[in-house]
Amino acid sequence: MSIFENCRCLIVGAGIWGSVLAERLASVAGIEVLVIDRRGHSGGNCHSAADPETGIECHRYGTHIFHTKRREVWDYVNAFTGFNTYRHKVLTEYKGKVYPMPIGLETINSYYGLKLKPFEAEAFIRSEAEKEGIVEARNLEEKAVSLIGRPLYEAFIKGYTQKQWNKHPTELPAAIITRLPVRTNYNFDYFDDPWQGMPLAGYHGLFDAMLKNDKISLRLGLDYKDIRQALPADCRVFYSGAIDEFFDYSLGALEWRSLRFEEEVKQVADFQGCAVMNQAEAELPYTRTHEYRHLHPERAYSDKATVIVREYPQDYSGNAERYYPVNTPGNQALLAQYQELAAAKAPGVTFGGRLGSYRYLDMDMAIHEALTLFASVMEQGGI
Repeated sequence: MSIFENCRCLIVGAGIWGSVLAERLASVAGIEVLVIDRRGHSGGNCHSAADPETGIECHRYGTHIFHTKRREVWDYVNAFTGFNTYRHKVLTEYKGKVYPMPIGLETINSYYGLKLKPFEAEAFIRSEAEKEGIVEARNLEEKAVSLIGRPLYEAFIKGYTQKQWNKHPTELPAAIITRLPVRTNYNFDYFDDPWQGMPLAGYHGLFDAMLKNDKISLRLGLDYKDIRQALPADCRVFYSGAIDEFFDYSLGALEWRSLRFEEEVKQVADFQGCAVMNQAEAELPYTRTHEYRHLHPERAYSDKATVIVREYPQDYSGNAERYYPVNTPGNQALLAQYQELAAAKAPGVTFGGRLGSYRYLDMDMAIHEALTLFASVMEQGGI
């Protein structure tokens, strides 16, 4: 009898949601779990690995910064690896100048050529936002302008958004940008969360530690559709793949945006001086440049070379990876139909994670939801 025919608990996807759930089921509940992933590595889009030429820890799907406001999440990940003290700072290039992001006092003063104090900046931004008299924003552009004013929107939001979504901001719903963080001080940290850092062992080390339990069987390079017929009827499935793909797109395909990455080794010690540099202008086809050496200042990387990666947004196709759900009303209506279909046709399957729930999830939220699901499963009697 194969491992699939005898499987009582299957987790599809070895990303954050699936790995946390597998670890809890195995370590706490003592349940034997089979984890599969169609990719050749665990960690999902958080996966990192050392560049073979430079030894620099590179994130293979774009920079992933761990940050959280949830103490239970921070305590959980620190059980598997320590974290360094990295605090994320993002800069953005616009018309030959570099500005800190999110928009703060330095960006406001530099862009307008002013020397505002914090209390003056707050009133200034409010007056800029009120100039066009937008009472009820009908789209993303109007929402952004109503929050920060048109000049800052045109410089730092418009072009970047057009590249990211391949749509003019007037075509996008206002809900995509419910608020724009604007600071009226010189705090350059990208995140306000109290707990931040990069895993000392890299993300590959974090996931290796999470999945090393003897009760977890990990099978990489394996697609769910290739084994689903071999599973017993009573196998409990936790599915973090795309929900529309699970049902063979029978109701249509949900829209996603994808990314393409171009990597280059530069023969310099430091190319851009930070981990992430945004490119705000629409004329440049890429949105961000990553330089991964800055994520691990505690490591003694060689100063002879560095790795940079340019990030190009693109439409999702079957040969790419899904990154950002396109949360239009039409896609949300289609998601609701798939969720109804799941309840009727797949009662033994729990959908979750970014792909399974069709939501963009920060890493800490994916962990929190997996921990919450585990608690719920145990309250209901386990598996």
